[in-house]
Amino acid sequence: MRIPARSVCTAIRDDIVAGVYERGSRLTEELLARRYGVSRVPVREALRTLEAEGFVVTRRHAGACVAEPTEQEAADLLEMRVLLEPLGAARAAQRRTEAHLKVLRGLVRLGQERARRGNSEDLRSLGGWFHETLAQSSGSPALTSTLGQLRHKIAWMYSVEASAHPAESWTEHGAIVDAVARGDSDRARTITALHTERATSAHRLRFPGGGRAERVRTSQHPVNTAGPRH
Repeated sequence: MRIPARSVCTAIRDDIVAGVYERGSRLTEELLARRYGVSRVPVREALRTLEAEGFVVTRRHAGACVAEPTEQEAADLLEMRVLLEPLGAARAAQRRTEAHLKVLRGLVRLGQERARRGNSEDLRSLGGWFHETLAQSSGSPALTSTLGQLRHKIAWMYSVEASAHPAESWTEHGAIVDAVARGDSDRARTITALHTERATSAHRLRFPGGGRAERVRTSQHPVNTAGPRH
């Protein structure tokens, strides 16, 4: 069975984000194919996609390597998210479906419950799912894809300090959903802008000054053939 290149792409991207590969390290087709248990063809396609996304660069005499973004490039990503997340919320207020609303409300209920318990790991995952669903609710595949790439790259370049007041963050999530449900684009945009700007202050650059990760993990990582992960 041929493994889809998108599954290989997702696996490599996830490992780059997780720090499995050092910034600047080589990504040879042979080693990647062996690691993920696939042929070199989907690896080659995946590397082209990751280069277009900015995770990989091709260097003369070295081939594909993990990119080494500058601090300015990292800062630009946060600024882009502050601009695009509110746009996605405004579009969601115009185009969301009842199915989207059901999922968003369910995530808010779970988030508020976990916030009361103080489970930061659960809250981080739930927050990611909330913003991914909100982007999907915009009805714009291009915007959803762009915001997804931004989230991946921000997770790669930044660590996020746990909020001292997680309940407030989930109250804001609830207010966003209320505005989206009412079809109030302006309010959805405004609340999301304030929420995103506040969240940005908790981000800390993982590689200040352009330094590299200290080590590379080497565990085997077979590709999930059921489909791409998110």
